Amino acid sequence: MNARCRAALLAAALLGALPAQAQQPVEPAAAPCPSSWESEVQLTLPLTLPAAVDLALCRNAQVHGAWAGIRLQAAGVGEARAAYLPTLNGSLSRVHDRTAYPGARTASSSLDSNTGSLSLSWRLFDFGGRAAGQRSAQALLDAALANRDAVLQKTLAATVSAYFDAQTARASVQMRQAYEALARETVQATQRRAQRGLGSHSDTLQATSALAKAALGASRADGDERKARAVLVYTLGLPAGTAVLVDDDGDGAGARLNAGLRDDLSAWLAQARERHPAIVAAQAQLAAARERVAVARSEGRPSIDLTANLYQNGRPNQGLSPASTRETLVGISLNIPLFDGFARHYKVRGAQAQAEQREAEAQEVRQQTLMDLVRTHAEASTALANLSAAQTWLDAAQDALASVQRKFGLGAADILEMLNTQSALLEAQQERIRCQAEWRSARLRLLASAGMLGRADIAQEGGASGGTGGGKLRASTAR
Repeated sequence: MNARCRAALLAAALLGALPAQAQQPVEPAAAPCPSSWESEVQLTLPLTLPAAVDLALCRNAQVHGAWAGIRLQAAGVGEARAAYLPTLNGSLSRVHDRTAYPGARTASSSLDSNTGSLSLSWRLFDFGGRAAGQRSAQALLDAALANRDAVLQKTLAATVSAYFDAQTARASVQMRQAYEALARETVQATQRRAQRGLGSHSDTLQATSALAKAALGASRADGDERKARAVLVYTLGLPAGTAVLVDDDGDGAGARLNAGLRDDLSAWLAQARERHPAIVAAQAQLAAARERVAVARSEGRPSIDLTANLYQNGRPNQGLSPASTRETLVGISLNIPLFDGFARHYKVRGAQAQAEQREAEAQEVRQQTLMDLVRTHAEASTALANLSAAQTWLDAAQDALASVQRKFGLGAADILEMLNTQSALLEAQQERIRCQAEWRSARLRLLASAGMLGRADIAQEGGASGGTGGGKLRASTAR
C-alpha cells in the first residue's frame, strides 16, 4: 500500500468513516519506523539505497510535520460535518435560598431546590453554507495529502542524491587506488628495464613522479568520500559521526535505458498535469478558496433552526419556586440577516480576492512545474547520450593501455607513451564516473519533476545500481 493510501485511511479513521477493523493504517512491506522517530536505530552495513530511503522517511522532521498537517485537516473535515448535527446542552444546579429579617420577630426562612435544564438546537436549512464549508474542508485535506506527497518527493530526491554522491565518491576512491597501483607497477617495470639496460634513470624518475601524482589524487578522493558520507549521514537524520558504508556498484547495470525516457515529451507533461503533488495541492487550495466564497455569501442569507428546551423547577437565573415544575418549549425560528454595516459584503469581496489569488498561484505553480519538466527531460536525454559516449571512450582507452603495456614490456614504447596512455585512461575513467553521476541525477530529477518519484523507483534503482566504476583499471604491467 502506498503512502497516499495510508494517509487516506488515516484521514477516514479520524473522521469515523471506516469500520473499526479498517481504521488501523496498514504498514508497508518495508521496515517500519521505530516507535519514536527520534529513537536510536541500528544500521546494517553496507547500507542499500532502499534502506537509506526508509531510514530518511522515518526520521525526517518535514515528513512527520506533513502527517500532522493531514491529521489537522482531517479534524477540520470532521468539524465541518458536525455542522449538520444538532447540539445538545444540559445543566444541573442545586440552590439554597435563605431569607433573614433582622430586627423582626419573624424567623428566617430557607428553601432548597434542584434545578435542571436541557436545550437542543438544530439548523435545518442555511442556503448551502454548511455544504460549502464541508467541501472547503475536504479540499484542504486533499491539499494536505498532496503536500505530504510533495514532501516525500523532496525527501526522496535529497536522500537519493546524497546516497549517489557518496556512492560516486566511493567509486572515485576505488578508481584512484587502482590507478595508484598501476603507477606503482609502472615504476617497478621501469626499474627492471633500467637494470636490463633497456631504459634510463630519467624514465624511472618520470614514473616515480607519476606515482606521487596518483597518490595525491587518491588522497583527495578519499577526502571527498568522507565529506560525501558526512552529508549522507546528515540527510538520513543520523547522529554526527555515524559510520555509514554505501553499497558498491555493479559494472554497467546503470547504463540500461529507462523505457519511459523514450516516451514523447507531451506524455510526460500530461502525467505531470494530473499527478504532480505541487499542481494537485495548488488546485485543491483553489477549490477550497472558491468554496469559502460560497460560505461567506451564505452568512447573509436566511436560516431555519429547530429549538427545544426542557426546564425542571424553573429556568436558570430565576427565583426559586416552592412547588415542583416542569416546562417544555419547542419552536422553529427563521433568522433573516437585515443589515450588518456591509460587513458581509466586504467579507465576500475578500473571499473572492483570495480565490483569485489562489488561481494565480495555481497557474504559476503549473507553469513552473511544466517548465522544470521540459528542462529536466532534455537534461536526462543528453545525460543518457553522454553516458554511452563516455563508455565508448573508456573501452578505447583500456584497449590502448593494454596495447602500450605490451609494447613497453618488449621495449617498443618509451615511458612518455606509457604515461600519456595511463593519463588518457584516467581522464576517460573520470569522465565515465561524471557521466554516470549526471545520468543518475538527471533521471531522478525527471521523475521528481513529473511527480512520479516513489519508493518503487528507488528500490528498482537500488537493486540495479549503475556502474559508476565503469570498468576496472588494468594493473597488469608487462614485465
